[in-house]
Amino acid sequence: MGFTDLLSDAGLRLLDEWVKTRSYIVGYGPSQADVKVYQTIKSAPAVEKYPHAYRWYKHTASFESDFSSLPGDPSKAATAYGPEVSTLPINPKAPEKEEDDDDVDLFGSDDEEEDAEAEKIKAQRLEEYRKKKEGKTKPAAKSIVTLDVKPWDDETDMKELEAHVRSIEKDGLVWGGSKLVPVGFGIKKLQINLVVEDEKISLDELQEEIDGFEDHVQSSDIAAMQKL
Repeated sequence: MGFTDLLSDAGLRLLDEWVKTRSYIVGYGPSQADVKVYQTIKSAPAVEKYPHAYRWYKHTASFESDFSSLPGDPSKAATAYGPEVSTLPINPKAPEKEEDDDDVDLFGSDDEEEDAEAEKIKAQRLEEYRKKKEGKTKPAAKSIVTLDVKPWDDETDMKELEAHVRSIEKDGLVWGGSKLVPVGFGIKKLQINLVVEDEKISLDELQEEIDGFEDHVQSSDIAAMQKL
């Protein structure tokens, strides 16, 4: 299928879902795939409706002066990229009426004529189940993330940039190792690892906070993410 209509709401929603967990249309760096999809869109997607597509669009725009040097096949169209089939419902059906609680019974019959002994057994099982659930503590879900932070130019003080990034302290956020990675024209980006608790940390909000250091940061992007 690919990206067939990026001017419609359905097409932009499809793109937004596609780049929700990806930094680029394909692979781990900018390519002609990003160029073709970018050129199909007339203007930046609305950030309120398509936040992930907007982030991808603005990041791709930073390479616009250097599109011709990006790897990939420039002869391919935008339709050559994206999902093979749409994951978005076209005419979603109204949800079926939920089953009554009586239809799913894990503890036996709920007939009105159930005798007192059966009710007693049912109550005991419910209490045992409740205590069993209370005794289990679910471990916090965590992710390890690699974040790319791009400066404005080769004159940006990268030590100050990294210090600004690491100055962000949140419950559920742990900064890890980092390195500077060349991106061209003498410019180096900061690539930094972090561990986040999924329920406590929003990566979108974290990126917005990093992008707020506008004297040093041009943009930030998730290069990789893996569940722990």
